Amino acid sequence: GIYFVARAYPVFLSPTGGTDSTALLVVASVGAFTAFMAATIAMSQYDIKRVLAWSTCSQLGYMFVGLGAGAFSAGLFHLMTHAFFKAMLFLGSGAVIIGLHHEQDIRKMGGLFGPMKKTAIPFLIGTATIAGCPPFAAFFSKDEIVSAAYAYNPIIGIVLIVTAGLTAFYMFRLYFLVFTGEFRGHGEPHEVSPVMWGPLWALAVPSLF
Repeated sequence: GIYFVARAYPVFLSPTGGTDSTALLVVASVGAFTAFMAATIAMSQYDIKRVLAWSTCSQLGYMFVGLGAGAFSAGLFHLMTHAFFKAMLFLGSGAVIIGLHHEQDIRKMGGLFGPMKKTAIPFLIGTATIAGCPPFAAFFSKDEIVSAAYAYNPIIGIVLIVTAGLTAFYMFRLYFLVFTGEFRGHGEPHEVSPVMWGPLWALAVPSLF
């Protein structure tokens, strides 16, 4: 959807070629609503993959706002940065699930940083990136989108700022419940093979830069 709107961008512009068209206002408004709504749903999930899935919906909303607000490059830049850090987070969740003998409930995890350091460190990089922490890649893409959105429509800008806070909350909630504290599950957690943690480290590089 992001790529489609970007490729068909001239269709969405006003007759004069500006970004003051009703079509782009609809794109930005739907994107802002989606970003906020999906973030609130992500906060209530306990399945590790569902948190990330709703997070993806929220970030797609960010990208649509970028396109709708006229920040064409920022919207596509966030699409690119998100491809790397979210791929790493989803692969990291898969590694956690395998390391815990197919457990997906984050309430039955905890304390995995010790036995799963090779998974936990890149997962932390991905968490900090999606939360918009500088100097990671998504800080720059999200910051450009929020700035453009606020200039385009202050209400949409404020919604994205609030959503950014929610994103940091639910992602660090996920990280702390999974990798810190005491282990609350059953069985013995174990690190996955290099075939699984190797790609996490490879994806950590573009997530940073």
